[in-house]
Amino acid sequence: MQTKDGRDEMRIEERQRCETARDYALRMLKGNIVAMELLPGAMVSENELAAQLGLSRTPVREALMDLVKCRMVDVLPQRGSRIALIDYELVEEARFARQVLEVAILDSVCARITAEDIAQLRQNVRMQAMALEPGMDETLDMMALDDAFHRSLFAIARKENTYEMLCGMTLHFDRVRHLALSVVKDSRIIEDHRAICDALAARDAAQAKAIMDTHLQRVNVDEAAIRLAYPQYIKTKD
Repeated sequence: MQTKDGRDEMRIEERQRCETARDYALRMLKGNIVAMELLPGAMVSENELAAQLGLSRTPVREALMDLVKCRMVDVLPQRGSRIALIDYELVEEARFARQVLEVAILDSVCARITAEDIAQLRQNVRMQAMALEPGMDETLDMMALDDAFHRSLFAIARKENTYEMLCGMTLHFDRVRHLALSVVKDSRIIEDHRAICDALAARDAAQAKAIMDTHLQRVNVDEAAIRLAYPQYIKTKD
C-alpha cells in the first residue's frame, strides 16, 4: 500500500505480549518486505516507519541495522536506507538451505505422521486450491497457507526450532515466492502438496523427498517470468 504522496505504507499488526520494541519493528519490517508492501528499491525513512509503528526511532533504527546484516536493506551514504533489490544469488542460497532441511526431515515425518496429521495437511491443500480461485485472494492468503503446510511438516518431525532457524535464513527466497504467486499463479504448487500428502500417507519417504526436491526448485523455473514482469525489482547480474 502507498500513502497519497507515493510513500510505501506498511500493514501493521498488533504488538505481541512480551515483544520488545525492536523485535516488533523487526517482525513488521520483515513481514512487509516479504509481502512486497515495502518494495525492492524503495527508500525508507526511520521517522515515517517509527510513526507508522507507533515507536521511537531507536528500535526502528536497530531493526533496520539487523536487516542490513541479512542484506534485506541497503544503507546508501548521504541518502538513507533502501529496501534491497532481489538478488538471485541470495535467493538460490536460501532455496538450497530449505531444500537440504525440508528433504532431510521427511524420514522423521513418515515415521511420526498420524491419520489426523494427514487430514490436517489435506485440509490445508484444499484451502490453497480455494485461494487460487478468482476473487478469493482477499479472503484466503495463499502464502500463509503455503507457510503453514511446510511448518506443519517440521512440527510433525518435532523440529520446530529448526523451522524457526530456517525462517531467518529464507527471507530472500520468500520474497520471490510471494512474487511467483502473483505472476505465475502456478497450480503445480498445490499439485506438489497433494502428492507430498499422498506419499506421506503411504509412508513413502523416498517419493516424498523426490517431490519436495522438485517442489523447492520451482522458484528457478519462475525466475524468467518474474524478471520479465518486475525487472525494476531485480538486481542485475555482475
